[in-house]
Order: sequence, then C-alpha cells, then structure tokens
Amino acid sequence: MGIGIRAMIRQAKNNVLVRSRKELAAEIIPKGHVAVYVGESHYKKHRRFVVPISYLEHPLFQELLRKAEDEYGFDHPMGGLTIPCSENTFLTITSHLNLISKCQ
Repeated sequence: MGIGIRAMIRQAKNNVLVRSRKELAAEIIPKGHVAVYVGESHYKKHRRFVVPISYLEHPLFQELLRKAEDEYGFDHPMGGLTIPCSENTFLTITSHLNLISKCQ
C-alpha cells in the first residue's frame, strides 16, 4: 500500500465518524448523514460508519450500493444499509468523496 493510500485512509478515518455500536446506539445520527455497515459478506462483524447523505448521489458510492443490492437485495442482515466491501476500500472511496466535496 503506497504512502498516498495510507494518507487517504487516515484522512477518511478522521472525516468519517467511526465508533463502536454501543457508542452509536446512544447517539443520534447528525442531520444530513446516514449510517451504513461495512464489511465483507463472509465476516460476521461489520463496522458502522456515518457518512454525509450527499455521498449517496456519487457514482462511486452508487457502485457500492449496487454491490449491496446484488449481495443482499432489500433484506439487509444488519437491519440497515450494509455494504459488502473491505473497510479499506470503503475508507479509500469515502476519502476520495471527501476531497471532491472540498473542491466544489
């Protein structure tokens, strides 16, 4: 993994709210955001992320949503939006989307 990718992942971790389920259960999702669960389908554990709703409109994020639909249909095992990809892939994509949103 190159230095650029590591920096992007670090930045994404700072920009995407990553917390344990116990902490998040007690919190309200901020206005303009949505919670998603991320993890490869063969793992039982998924991590919860809170991302801006604006990400849902971007083609990169929509590809993740298509993967979720293909994998789970509309019956998500976590009871919420579950995206079947690695955390690193998700963080790379959300970091990219964060950079794009700052440039607009």
